[in-house]
Amino acid sequence: MSNLNIHKEQQQSKSSAYAWYVVLLCMLAYIFSFIDRQILALMIEPIKADLNLTDTQFSLLHGLAFSLFYAFMGLPLAYLADRFSRPKIIAVGIIFWSIATALCGLSKNFIQLFLSRMGVGVGEAALSPAAYSMFSDMFSKDKLGRAVAVYSIGSFVGGGIAFLVGGYVIGLLKNMDLIQIPILGAIKAWQAAFIIVGLPGIFIGLLFILTVRDPIRKGQQLNANGQAEKVTIRAAFKFLKKHRTTFTCHYLGFTFYAMALYCLISWSPAFFMRKFNMTPTEAGYMLGTVLLIANTLGVFCAGWLNDWFIQKGRKDAPMITGVIGIIGLVLPLVAFTQVSEYWLAVTLLAPAMFFASFPMPISTTAMQMLAPNQLRAQISAIFLLISNLVAVGIGTTLVALVTDKVFENPLMVGTSLSIVGGIACVLAFILLKKGGKAFANSMQQEHSA
Repeated sequence: MSNLNIHKEQQQSKSSAYAWYVVLLCMLAYIFSFIDRQILALMIEPIKADLNLTDTQFSLLHGLAFSLFYAFMGLPLAYLADRFSRPKIIAVGIIFWSIATALCGLSKNFIQLFLSRMGVGVGEAALSPAAYSMFSDMFSKDKLGRAVAVYSIGSFVGGGIAFLVGGYVIGLLKNMDLIQIPILGAIKAWQAAFIIVGLPGIFIGLLFILTVRDPIRKGQQLNANGQAEKVTIRAAFKFLKKHRTTFTCHYLGFTFYAMALYCLISWSPAFFMRKFNMTPTEAGYMLGTVLLIANTLGVFCAGWLNDWFIQKGRKDAPMITGVIGIIGLVLPLVAFTQVSEYWLAVTLLAPAMFFASFPMPISTTAMQMLAPNQLRAQISAIFLLISNLVAVGIGTTLVALVTDKVFENPLMVGTSLSIVGGIACVLAFILLKKGGKAFANSMQQEHSA
């Protein structure tokens, strides 16, 4: 083998190793984002008691306060990501949401906690669109699904750690009414938990600034003069209109799929604590373990299955993978809240969480496969806007409204979860099944252009 070929292989190996380093660092940031995002769900009872909140008010903190600004800030931040340094945008976002999480621990009332949760949403909006855009420049299409899956695993590792760490902290501090912290004074145990999980994220942001460079953009859409088209929000909506059937089915189908997922993550802690009289620590350990095993395996399997379909020549790979996931999800999702034995509820929860995690990598892979380079972050951000407003903001609140207004009984939260999640699954199945052919046609059209 010539020295030139050896040098080329070494360069490719270094490039591949660096690309996976970026993915792993993004995954680490995603882990911290979900710890900061999800730890609130475990502390529902002490927060409700201290701030005198209803389930509906708590759902606004967990869902709308976060999702509203996460969704709407995603588009302008994605516009910046399509024009400027993506690592710098991500780093600033990480530092911002980490500080906002710590501020949740200083909140004394509903309004203060609502505003702090808004800050978490604003910061986290910077991460995913920019990260997805970078991945598409560092990996070929037949490897992109696995790269996105590894990144997406961070959401459930983070969610699992949030439950485990939150359960541990609450258990550790349960006998302490107030905790004295220098400068801050006396705070509650749940407030200390926010500060403990929030501040370490700042170091991840600094590491991003120091070690990650913006990759060369590939696959840019060219104008008549052979130059890259200018990035505009108008161009993104023009592209969506060109493939309106595809994106209608994709955006709404995966949004309803995500609604089932977020309903599970947001309300499973309350369900197990209320029905089986579990303490927050017990619920945290159990749910953390389920998320770390079932959801991470589900994300990886979805990414692998998507890549397998692509290698087999299926242009509708993300859509058919989504359909398979929904078929596996709907029965355990509806059933686990209706059984009377704890062990059976957990046994059914595990496959529900496994299949509920499918949309995390494949919805993203679909957008990166289809959209031109300079629109990828914006196309992703528009999806995240719709998905978070509907799936997180509306979906999780619907569960609370059914519990508070229809059943008027907090113990019925499990039935409310199954009703909302089951309906979301049916809608997702119809839309993704219909959208498969449209997506394949769009891929053929863009590939031939």
